[in-house]
Amino acid sequence: MKKKIHPKYDLKTKATCACGAVFEVGSTLPEIKVEICSQCHPFYTGNEKILDTAGRVERFNKRRAASPKAKK
Repeated sequence: MKKKIHPKYDLKTKATCACGAVFEVGSTLPEIKVEICSQCHPFYTGNEKILDTAGRVERFNKRRAASPKAKK
């Protein structure tokens, strides 16, 4: 590797999640902010959240029930 052309790699960079969890990771950045991590992601926690904004599921089911195919 050539000298003095690579950024400094720090093994103790703090990665902060929106949920408040803080991890130490290796990076060339001094600080990393993430929106989701293993402590708040539904796959890891097992808590799945279904967000139904403005009744989209109900509207879909209503249109589906009113369709000509569903009436047959």
